[in-house]
Amino acid sequence: MMTQAPQEKLSQMQKADWELDFYSRPILEANGKKRWELLITNTENMKGGKLFRWEKQCPAGEVNSIWLAKALTEAINDANSQGWESPLKLRCWRSSMKTMITKAASQVGIEVVPSRRTFSLLDWLSEREKEVYPKEQGYMQGPIAPPPARILNQPEPLPEAVRGDAWSFALLPLEMLLEAEEWPIEFSGLLPINKNYERSILIPGLRLFSESRAFALAGWLGGLEPVKLAVEGTQLLLEAGQDDRWLVTDMTNELSNEATKALENSRQNAGGIQFISVQTHPDEKMFTGFWMLRDIPDN
Repeated sequence: MMTQAPQEKLSQMQKADWELDFYSRPILEANGKKRWELLITNTENMKGGKLFRWEKQCPAGEVNSIWLAKALTEAINDANSQGWESPLKLRCWRSSMKTMITKAASQVGIEVVPSRRTFSLLDWLSEREKEVYPKEQGYMQGPIAPPPARILNQPEPLPEAVRGDAWSFALLPLEMLLEAEEWPIEFSGLLPINKNYERSILIPGLRLFSESRAFALAGWLGGLEPVKLAVEGTQLLLEAGQDDRWLVTDMTNELSNEATKALENSRQNAGGIQFISVQTHPDEKMFTGFWMLRDIPDN
């Protein structure tokens, strides 16, 4: 009987970044201290499918990078045994936990990316807040574990490296985005889309164009960890990373009103889905970069 070579087995292991939350939960333990919990999930792609989810409770007196590093090692071993490669990147959105998480992750060789682009994790947290924690003994009624906290820094002008030659605010039917995985894209960040959304819903987004620098622009934009577009007054902003806010452009009153309505419609009817694309010019069929974003309302 033929056996599979180790190299072939390795090539079949699934790859995915991780998203992590290490924080207290709204549950009071018997000792009078709040429960601390580590949650890890992989970043979902458009196909959805198998998810790696991992959880572990931490005694309140052991909340430190030493405990977390040991837990990360355990999670990596469990992931490997389930057919997942060890992650290269780990995204975390709580700025208050950044130092501890970075220190622990460095001990196991994982790069930490401070980012609110943790949509899989936030969906899981929301699910647990509604269906898991309220059933636990010691549950404390009240607002808990909000979506990524909005630290409203003053917007900075978009870095020169991320400015295209031209831009346009655009609307794409949801039906088109459902096919995005088949598009020719060099840099991408695609997200699963709920198939129950109306396919005719128009999804708002920003198109950037650069004939000579599209590749470099897309590389820089991906590094910013784009989260969502927002309109303040007549300014179009890009929220990115953990708490970055970038001024994309000033708009006319007419366009800012149009963009505001489109973004609100997506929030109400399509889970806040948005997009940013990078192309050499408007008629180009290939995307140098394409990212799906999500506007998750703050509690």
